[in-house]
Amino acid sequence: MGIKHVAPVGVLLAATALLGAPAQARVADAPTTGRPDLRTGMGPADARIGAGAGAGAPDSRTGAGATDARMGAGSAEGPGARRGREPVGGSRLGGRGLVVPAGVKAPPKTAAKSYVIADAESGEVLAAKDAHGRYLPASTLKALTALTLIPKLDKDRKITPSRRAVNEEGSAVGLVPKPLYTVEDLFKALMLVSGNDCAMALAEANGGLSTTLADMNAEAKRLQAFDTVAKTPSGLDKPGQSSSAYDLALIARAGLANADFRRYISTKTDKFPAPKGYYEIGNHNRLLWRYKGMIGVKNGWTSKALGSFVGAAKRNGHTVIVSIMRHDGYFWDEVADLLDWGFANRGKVTSVGRLVDPVPEPAPLPTGPAASAPPAAPAPVSAQDPAAAARPADEGVPIGYYALGAALLGGLAWLTYGLRRRSHRPR
Repeated sequence: MGIKHVAPVGVLLAATALLGAPAQARVADAPTTGRPDLRTGMGPADARIGAGAGAGAPDSRTGAGATDARMGAGSAEGPGARRGREPVGGSRLGGRGLVVPAGVKAPPKTAAKSYVIADAESGEVLAAKDAHGRYLPASTLKALTALTLIPKLDKDRKITPSRRAVNEEGSAVGLVPKPLYTVEDLFKALMLVSGNDCAMALAEANGGLSTTLADMNAEAKRLQAFDTVAKTPSGLDKPGQSSSAYDLALIARAGLANADFRRYISTKTDKFPAPKGYYEIGNHNRLLWRYKGMIGVKNGWTSKALGSFVGAAKRNGHTVIVSIMRHDGYFWDEVADLLDWGFANRGKVTSVGRLVDPVPEPAPLPTGPAASAPPAAPAPVSAQDPAAAARPADEGVPIGYYALGAALLGGLAWLTYGLRRRSHRPR
C-alpha cells in the first residue's frame, strides 16, 4: 500500500478510538446509575444488600440468626446489650442484679425474679432487678392487646364471638356465640376478669389472629419494647412468647395515656351481658380494693410463667409504676411495698435508667391543593449545577460524534477507492 493510503487508515483508527472512548467512560460510570459493575456483575443495589447481609447472618458459635438470639426468654440482656449497644433505658439496666441509686436503702425484698419501679411522669427508673430479663408474661400481655386494639375497634360495635373464641382455654368471662356484646364489653372483661375468650373475640374483630399479632408486635416495636414478642392475644404460654419487667412498665405507661384503657383498668365491678339479662364481674387486681391511689393495670399467672404483675398508683399528683415477673407465690403485699418505696424515693434520688418514649409517628403525607399541584418545571442545567453544563449528557449522541462518523465513512470510501485503483494498474 502506498503512502497515500496511510492517511485514510490513520483517519479510520483515530475515529474508532474517539468513538469508543465515551462508551468506555459510560461503562465505568454505570454502577452509579444502577447498571451492573462489569467487574463484579453487581449493581449498587446488590452491593448494598450484600453489605447488609451480615445483620441477619447466623452466629458461627451458636448457629442462631440475629432474630433467634433476640428471642431467648429469660435472658438478662436486652437486644441491644448482646450486640455491644447500650440496653434500652440505660446501661445500668442491662444486668441481672439489683440496681439501686447510691446512698439509698434498697427496695423491700420480693420473690420476683425481675422487677422495675419507675416514675410514670418523668420516666425515671428508680430501681430495678433484671429489668430486661425475658420471661413468659402470662395475662399481663393483655395490656398490650388492649393498648393495640382500643384505637382500632369501634367500642359500640356489636360482636358475635366465634366457636373458637367461646372455647378458649383458661380464664374466661363465659361468652356465647350470639350478638350480645359490644367491643367495650369485651375490653372490660379482658382487663377485669382476664377473659381469654374476649382476647380471641377481639382479635377476630380486628381481622383475625395473625393480623392482631402483627399489630401487637408492631405496637411493641413502636414503644421500643424490644423484649416483647406476642404469640397469643391472651398471654397463654406459647414457645417464643416473651416480655420483660422493663417492657411491661413501658406498655403500662403508654396505656395510662389512653382514656379508655385507663377507664377499663380502673373499673372495680361492672355488668356483663348474658342471654337472659346480665351478671356482675369484678376486677382481679386485688390492689384496686386495698391500696390507696391504685389505678390498676394487669396481673397474670400460668404454671410455666408463674406470677406476673404490672400496675400503677397515684398519690399527691404523682404516679408510680411497678412491674414484676416470675413470682412463685402471693405477691400482692410485696407489690404494695415496692409502690411505697417508689413514692418515698421519687424526686429524691438519681435514676438508674429511664422509660424511653415511643417512636414518633411518621409525618402524614401532604394533602389538598399543594399535594395535587403539578410539579415545577426543572431549572436550567446551568442554574442547578454550573459544572453540569460542561458535562456530556447521559443519553443521546453529541453532534461531534456524527462528524467523526462521517469522517470514518469517508476514510473507508477513500481506502476502498485506492485499493481498487491499485488492483487495476498494469503490472
